[in-house]
Amino acid sequence: MNKNEVRTRIEQIGIIPVVRASSQREACIAAEAVCKGGIPIVEITMTVPGALEVISELAKSCGSEVLIGAGTVLNAEDARRCLDAGAQFLVSPGFNRATVELAVREAKLIMAGALTPTEIIEAWTAGSDLVKVFPCGQVGGAKYIKALKGPLPQIPLVPTGGVNLSTAAEFIEAGAAALGIGGELVQPEALKSNKPELIVGNARKFLEIVVAARAKARSA
Repeated sequence: MNKNEVRTRIEQIGIIPVVRASSQREACIAAEAVCKGGIPIVEITMTVPGALEVISELAKSCGSEVLIGAGTVLNAEDARRCLDAGAQFLVSPGFNRATVELAVREAKLIMAGALTPTEIIEAWTAGSDLVKVFPCGQVGGAKYIKALKGPLPQIPLVPTGGVNLSTAAEFIEAGAAALGIGGELVQPEALKSNKPELIVGNARKFLEIVVAARAKARSA
């Protein structure tokens, strides 16, 4: 899958499940659950123990069906290792120019993190395909995204932090290209209690919200 196809899938689905698990086993369970719930995308953060092994395992076992990404990528060295393991996209909590430049050279999708308008413009100008607005919930949530889209309509923004079942629709209606959702979707307690069906249910609920909110936004 090339970079344009990766971006198309992310924007079509509209949700990037962020997996922060305490073990490789839990990460794999989470990935399978969100896929079963209708979201063939998963972001494995580098904070997961053995994250590179998880990415490699998922890429081999379900890479043709599920879009596997690496999250919390802080530098170009880690980015290189993630791509070598099989990651098809990279996500960072902040903007690191060397990391973005590596992704651009390798023709891989990257979603750099930013918060202020200056940071967002800098990340976009450097070559970030989408820009992760993090932590969005702490600086105004959907209202902040709407304010940013006024002067920056051309930049696809992915709010992360503060996105839950109550706020997801507001973020989409405000102009978000997609939503980064962690614990509100991939609940740690569901993983610890081995109840992946809870995550499957969450995935379906979030998908329904995105579809309905996009339809509302188009008709407005």
